[in-house]
Amino acid sequence: MTDDVSSTAGIALLERLRAAASGEPLVLLAREGGDVEVLTGDVVDVDVLADIPLLDASGTPQEVLALVPYRQVRERGFECHDDGAPLRCVVVGERALITRQDAISTLPAREIPLSEAGFDIPDNEYAEIVRRVIADEIGRGEGANFVIRRDFTARVDSSEIEAALTWFRALLSQERGAYWTFLIATDGHIAVGASPEAHVSARNGLVTMNPISGTFRHPAGGATAATLTEFLESTKETEELFMVVDEELKMMSAVCSDGGRITGPRLKEMSRLTHTEYVLEGHSTLDPRDILRETMFAPTVTGSPMQNACTVITRHERGPRGYYSGVAALFTPRDHVASGESTHDLDAPILIRTAYLVDGTLRVPVGATLVRHSDPLGEVSETHGKAAGVLGAIGAIARDEPDVDPDAPALPHEPLADDPAIADLLASRNARLAAFWLEPQGSGAEGPFVGRSAVVVDAEDRFTTMLTHQLRHLGLDAHIVPWNEVTDAQLDGADIVVAGPGPGDPRAPRSPRLERMSHVVARRVEQRRPLLAVCLSHQILAHLRGIELAPLSRPHQGLQLDVDIFGKTASIGFYNTFTAHVDPGTASTHGAEVSADSASGDVYALRGPGFASVQGHLESILSRDGMRTLEQLISDAFRPILS
Repeated sequence: MTDDVSSTAGIALLERLRAAASGEPLVLLAREGGDVEVLTGDVVDVDVLADIPLLDASGTPQEVLALVPYRQVRERGFECHDDGAPLRCVVVGERALITRQDAISTLPAREIPLSEAGFDIPDNEYAEIVRRVIADEIGRGEGANFVIRRDFTARVDSSEIEAALTWFRALLSQERGAYWTFLIATDGHIAVGASPEAHVSARNGLVTMNPISGTFRHPAGGATAATLTEFLESTKETEELFMVVDEELKMMSAVCSDGGRITGPRLKEMSRLTHTEYVLEGHSTLDPRDILRETMFAPTVTGSPMQNACTVITRHERGPRGYYSGVAALFTPRDHVASGESTHDLDAPILIRTAYLVDGTLRVPVGATLVRHSDPLGEVSETHGKAAGVLGAIGAIARDEPDVDPDAPALPHEPLADDPAIADLLASRNARLAAFWLEPQGSGAEGPFVGRSAVVVDAEDRFTTMLTHQLRHLGLDAHIVPWNEVTDAQLDGADIVVAGPGPGDPRAPRSPRLERMSHVVARRVEQRRPLLAVCLSHQILAHLRGIELAPLSRPHQGLQLDVDIFGKTASIGFYNTFTAHVDPGTASTHGAEVSADSASGDVYALRGPGFASVQGHLESILSRDGMRTLEQLISDAFRPILS
């Protein structure tokens, strides 16, 4: 707890900034229930993350709070509606602390009525967008899940800074469970929120990500073990969380030398909503700005695979996102820095559950995660719940309903996560997951394929980062090359080529990406040199060999199946909309051995002279037998060389 002197200094700084006409920025920040930090300094807008000024002109580390808009995904070559929202940095020059109670006593508490309130997209139109995404995107193999937003908007006639301070006070006094509760006011733009989700942090080289998914809107009177159990038993909610964990593990594997370890699941209990979450941890020596770039942005607010999710968002959202789904990133200088280490730690929550106030207009963006079995009306309801949660939490009311808060929080209670039945239900989820990702990762230096090299060709699905980590664990010297950069010399120089997964319809008119992946697969097969083809590349291999491709009756996005892989039963995660297909009972065809479903004829794996392929994702957390099957198939691909 902060002492009285610090609280007094903090209140003085707050009152000075509140009354200032100079436009000095005001940042209020309470982290995980702690005291309120008051920050101000110089505002600097930069173009790219690498330009965030972590050092001053003399080379001395300085503290920076960066407001990172969604449009920064352009740094990774991804699509977006570009609204020009600045990458805004507050270079901290002054900071002080206020106790939480003193802040609540000091900040204004008044009615901030809203007018002209409502969603920018009507319910029926949003439901139709959901239907189109399920049919045209998930149904055509463009990805496993996508987050499409709509905005609740209203006019605010009060002083903007007084409205923002009032809302921040309401969050401090009423909201619980938030990772960050914050107010960030700079010239012409205010953001106030209580984000539940720590997207990425880096402290002393330990990188943490916190995927949260599933939204349980508390019933009147608050959540109970019975009502929560129904939510936790939902297949949709469970698979939604597994899919976002897979997507964030892709990011962890890209920035962490040890790939990333899963802990959890846990409950994130807030005043009006409850979520389920995992925590991922790994170690990295990267600059925190590079870590932030490689993890832009959370799949919980975009979708997967990430690159194509951005394309789908651009197709179906009607306008730019601003800061929604971006991050607020605090870069803090470290006290002790060894040679070669980063000078700063990073703490970056996702900008969700946030209200934006610009030129008298309040905007509360909310999104629903759409998966293969989403109910359009249910997703409409979820956006209402999220918007009501934000509006209720900040105490915002519409003029025609001045006394109504349908999501008013119940009285505090014992955490439901402590209920034995709830704890058992949560823990049971891990029985479905791969032990490989639940345990600390070794270097793999003693794996069975030590001394051999692998080129992994990325077809725009960063499952390749997880797959590459597993290959290294098996002893291979593996590295990733994007499909549009890989050369024939690189392909020819590798002991084995792993042709990776990617979005899209393998039967569609050939795009440059599909043409190049077909070349990669065909070249290795013709040379009879070791090839492992995964998911989309497995389908390409089947097509090149003359095996029929067909859409599944229902997409297998985030589905776990127990399948036969050349005589061994394996529990594997699938993310496919299309499948290679043979007549049931077929054991070999077109020069390849076949493992296929005995009833449907859906092909799970192929192998032949110098090649092997698999439809599932052996690297997924859903693949309990992933490592064993991966080793088996690599051995199959190498067999002609080893015999």
